[in-house]
Amino acid sequence: MTPLEGHGGDRIAETLRAHGIETVYTLIGGHIFQVLDGLQKRGMRIVDTRHEQSAAFAAEAAGKLSRAPGVAILDAGPGVMNSVNAVTAARFNGSPLAVISGRAGQSLFGRGSFQEVDHPAVFGPITKQAMTAFEPDQIVGLVADTLAAAGSRPRGPAFLDVSLEAMFTPGPFEVAPPVPASEGALTGDIEEAVRLLAGAERPIVMLGSDVWLDGAEKAARDFVETQRVPVVMNGQGRGVVPSDHALAFNAARGAALAQADVIVIVGTPLDFRLKFGAFGEAKVVHVVDHPSRIGAHANPAAAIAGPLTAALEALASATVRERDEWVATLRAVEDSKRASYEAELRSDQVPIHPVRVYGDLLPLLEPDTIVVIDAGDFGSYAGKYVDVLEPGGWLDPGPYGCLGTACGYALAAGTLYPDRRIVVLLGDGAAGFSMGDWDSLIRHGIDVTLVCGNNAAWGLEKQPMQNLFGYDVVADLRPETRYDEVMRALGGHGEFVRAPDELRPALERALATRGPSLVNVITDPSISYPRGQG
Repeated sequence: MTPLEGHGGDRIAETLRAHGIETVYTLIGGHIFQVLDGLQKRGMRIVDTRHEQSAAFAAEAAGKLSRAPGVAILDAGPGVMNSVNAVTAARFNGSPLAVISGRAGQSLFGRGSFQEVDHPAVFGPITKQAMTAFEPDQIVGLVADTLAAAGSRPRGPAFLDVSLEAMFTPGPFEVAPPVPASEGALTGDIEEAVRLLAGAERPIVMLGSDVWLDGAEKAARDFVETQRVPVVMNGQGRGVVPSDHALAFNAARGAALAQADVIVIVGTPLDFRLKFGAFGEAKVVHVVDHPSRIGAHANPAAAIAGPLTAALEALASATVRERDEWVATLRAVEDSKRASYEAELRSDQVPIHPVRVYGDLLPLLEPDTIVVIDAGDFGSYAGKYVDVLEPGGWLDPGPYGCLGTACGYALAAGTLYPDRRIVVLLGDGAAGFSMGDWDSLIRHGIDVTLVCGNNAAWGLEKQPMQNLFGYDVVADLRPETRYDEVMRALGGHGEFVRAPDELRPALERALATRGPSLVNVITDPSISYPRGQG
């Protein structure tokens, strides 16, 4: 191997390239000049944002979509600290994310150097590992370790900062090719899980994000079809089995989980979204990609950990029972619930019913559309009404529930898939978190349509606060704020909609316009998502 020559930024860039990283997300800063130099000299793609939060969310989304570590390169101090929410979201989501930053010089550390923060002390609790390269010769190995930590089961964020001295020091270095990670063994109650499934009269399988991230979507669909077991999905599990499949259920999810005798939960935690794993008399089989993910708090009847393809193939070997009556029962619930949606999807009320937005938008979406959610109340409707037909077509904030993902997620989606339609379902509250990066979407030519449900309120909090206290406080925003004019001022396309008959034409124009568009829809502030309904 011929030694290379360069500074710390060259070492970082060459190691990233050796590991297949072609694009990084960043915001310029003095502590990372050498990294930007190293990336630029190698012709790697550098996508910059107006706020580090968006850069980090973009890298997280790149990891979620590509199933390989997304990389954010951030400046020291405030640059790094602005990424904390995205890094935490990646931890909750199991997203492969590598954050690499500069760091104040070690020789003067502790004396009050510019942007002096001990980043690993902050990031340790929210990452798989957080380390510092103090010496130039440590950089290559630690960058490789950071990428490996982010991309290996259980996936998640990993952090590395590089001291100013190590970043600036030139010298020879070598970068070894990455060693493929071992698939690992399948462990746990495999025979018991197979026995429970074989004996189940009313089984349900729940597919979560890790099914997609672990590359197990084919095994998941084969399992569902072999076993003739009804399936519900959350997170990036949506679309693993197309939502129009005969065994896929979304509207009947509540009934399915309530009536099932065995619930096989694959690739998602037993958190608040799944009643913390408590489903009455139903037996729960928890299938995860790593033993640390098992929901021990729920005392599942069986738990399996390891590669999800192998786990699903093992489950598919169970004796198949006749379940046509169970499937038909759920199909009747599904059809009835979907029929009940029609009135709101077609509502002509003024102000516009928020569900009417979905009624006009959904027929315009192509099967491979990537749907991005960045909203509280308005975005909740997406989980109910949006059908995902292909794997990898859904990006939501996940259980951490952080607003401000829209621009970063859309930036990554458009960078990775410039020919796919990207639609962001945005609340007017969420719009304020990353509005400055609408400029980034425009500068980078991202073809994305943002649909803003504008009810001039923090809708997720307004109604619950009224229910609790009989009034609400600091839950209102300015009525009819012209977010569309902001988008136009920055160079994009904007539409303003007050009346239902204006909605579909505005959506069609926005979707037909190349580059970023925003449809600002004034919706009824008195209507909130009906929480607690299955």
